[in-house]
Amino acid sequence: MARYVLTDIHGCAQTLKAMVWGQLKLQKHDELYILGDVVNKGPDSKGVIDFIVHLQKQHYNVQCLRGNHDQMLLKAATKGEAALNLTATEKELVLESFGIRDFEHLPSKYISFLNNLPYYLELPDIFLVHAGFDFKQANIFKDKEAMLNIRGYKADPAKLNNKRLVHGHTPLALHSIKKSVAHNDYELNLDAGCVYYKNASYGNLVTLDLDSQELFIQPNEDRPYPVARKS
Repeated sequence: MARYVLTDIHGCAQTLKAMVWGQLKLQKHDELYILGDVVNKGPDSKGVIDFIVHLQKQHYNVQCLRGNHDQMLLKAATKGEAALNLTATEKELVLESFGIRDFEHLPSKYISFLNNLPYYLELPDIFLVHAGFDFKQANIFKDKEAMLNIRGYKADPAKLNNKRLVHGHTPLALHSIKKSVAHNDYELNLDAGCVYYKNASYGNLVTLDLDSQELFIQPNEDRPYPVARKS
């Protein structure tokens, strides 16, 4: 049995499938944790959710957390496109993938999927979250906004029972992630900027085996599609 973690797929369904089948060769006794931002920016947000749901229905042990973009799309289903911090082109990609003309017509099964995503998970030895926690607060588990959006914080192991913290949200150059894993850093960011294939240092989906510390690297398989270069 292996325990795998990946994050920030951003609508790159083919890349996710290449990772799961080609690299991990996922088995039903394995555990796969996805740390949110499954949708937006990339070409096939619907395809990513469909694949995750398919794995779950086939009794693969896949658990998915809520990211800020998952939350954004959920809001857009009731409040319209103003809820989305995306370019016009990125919005169009999302609409096309779901086959809808406006976000208020997002099919109910996808709304339900997004609505049921938890904000964090506690494993026996690790905390998993999309962005992180606001460690300045007495109770770090109350601030859901921080779990989705926070950046630039200093982790306090005492507030996590000295369990390791693994998250995504902020794209990192691949060499930085490799270094962090090699040093067995207490706080680990696994967002390798999969969707940003036009940036030389990004454009990869990475998965960490939580027990062996092996890092799997899958270059973006969904290109080409119109995406802004990450500044």
